[in-house]
Amino acid sequence: MTDTTAQARRPLGVGVAGMGWMGRVHTMAYTRVLHHFPDLPVAPRLVAVADEVPGRAEEAAAQFGFTTPTDDWREIAANPEVDVVSIAAPNFLHREIGVAMARAGKHIWIEKPVGLTSEDARAVADAVAAAGVQGAVGFNYRNAPAVEHAKQLVDSGELGTITHARFRFFSDYAAHPDGALTWRYERARGGSGVLGDLAAHTVDLAYHVLGEFESLVADTAIFIPQRPRASGATAGHVRATGGETGPVENEDYVGALARSAAGARVVVEASRVAVGDQNAYGFEVHGTRGSVAWDFRRLNELQVGLGDVHQDQPMSTVYVGPAHGEFAAFQPGAANAMGTDDLKVIEAARFLRSVAEGTPYGTTLADAVRSATLLDAMAESAAKRAWVSL
Repeated sequence: MTDTTAQARRPLGVGVAGMGWMGRVHTMAYTRVLHHFPDLPVAPRLVAVADEVPGRAEEAAAQFGFTTPTDDWREIAANPEVDVVSIAAPNFLHREIGVAMARAGKHIWIEKPVGLTSEDARAVADAVAAAGVQGAVGFNYRNAPAVEHAKQLVDSGELGTITHARFRFFSDYAAHPDGALTWRYERARGGSGVLGDLAAHTVDLAYHVLGEFESLVADTAIFIPQRPRASGATAGHVRATGGETGPVENEDYVGALARSAAGARVVVEASRVAVGDQNAYGFEVHGTRGSVAWDFRRLNELQVGLGDVHQDQPMSTVYVGPAHGEFAAFQPGAANAMGTDDLKVIEAARFLRSVAEGTPYGTTLADAVRSATLLDAMAESAAKRAWVSL
């Protein structure tokens, strides 16, 4: 970076709607982004933060330096100093906030699944297009350098013709029966359960690595049908004991078999009640000449098997380094670890570059619509107990 670059940067006022865990992650990404991407032509400036939980916005302002805390996200939409908005509120608010921010001329970086249904995601996408603003979606796992290398192996044909693959996201955050009955478990506010929460990432990554899908068949299940109601505001996944219980209205588990447009068979699974698994996210892709596998818990490693041996073909570990994806923006040499928050910094950089140049970089609302459409198809298939065409 030169002094001229720093002086020429255009300031961008930032607003954050929803200051739970993900809102904090977005905020920290804005504060770090120029350290890792010093050639960005814009400079984010924290302006407004909104959260309906009393005191939460004020705490964020004191910690991060927002100048205008509020309990009403509409004040962000009306604030002329705000140019870009991160939307990290609960799912049932995604559509209302996303459409309002776009109509107010704000560029938006919104967390998945972008509403409760594909109709919600499409409404936000249409509002972004009509307003001529940029819209990015929080599919951060795409940004892992190991994932980007795996996609290159698939796209280049080094694995041969892809025959079958498995994408899964298992977690235990809802495995305890005393896990509080928050908005995540309600149809009206959370929409789908593990479909929108974890499978949204899974199907996006499957599309990102393998391409379009032609059809699928799916099954879902609720394994913990009753949970105790939370007694107050919650953040993350908390427990509640001894209180009134209520019904879990959306699924704990989904499993699907899909056919890709290129003919591969793909298994997609997600569970929020997988005892013994914490953020077990990853994939295995098999082709006629090789295979590749990635586990998020070993973020910077890729298992690769290439060659013409076919039978008893060995696998080797590739430690990603500066030649892979955006790794060089964070570490100088292979096998130096990157972390989860770094993936959001990459996402922030691509979003801000999109705003600066008027050209999409990274994920867009079209990706959110595609993911939501696949999730709707899984829900439809599970209800009909039949294959669904896409």
